[in-house]
Amino acid sequence: MARVYLSLGSNIDRAENIRSGLEALEREFGSLELSPVYESEAVGFDGEPFFNLVVALETDLSVGELADRLRRIENRHGRVRSERKYSSRTLDIDILTWGDRVGIIDGVELPREEILKHAFVLRPLVDLAPEEQHPLLQRTYRELLEQADFSGQRLWKVSL
Repeated sequence: MARVYLSLGSNIDRAENIRSGLEALEREFGSLELSPVYESEAVGFDGEPFFNLVVALETDLSVGELADRLRRIENRHGRVRSERKYSSRTLDIDILTWGDRVGIIDGVELPREEILKHAFVLRPLVDLAPEEQHPLLQRTYRELLEQADFSGQRLWKVSL
């Protein structure tokens, strides 16, 4: 079994899509560990604010099989895949890490580079796994957050 961290985000019917997405993940994978939910401004485009959180789960699926199941959950939530990387989302689920795997595996970049780029990914990951190490950098997520400069990225906890 691999320990996997996922990032979930939504800026369309945010509360409903996050709740429903979590229910779908729980049905599919069983017990989940959840970070707090954060609200953040849209990054890379003008859009409504996002709700984001990180989820930990255990799976015996391969990276590719997991990615396929996550895409199906996104699709059932009305996810529209456009050519634009930055756009509004009903539900976005990204694999952040899959155990300690590093590289492009089954078409998935591991660990996901957004961990280091966005406060809305790293902050909830620290809430969930502060002492776990980034698989590539071999530094804890807490250390990475302490040294990150997210000064332009506003983020605040919310309740669903």
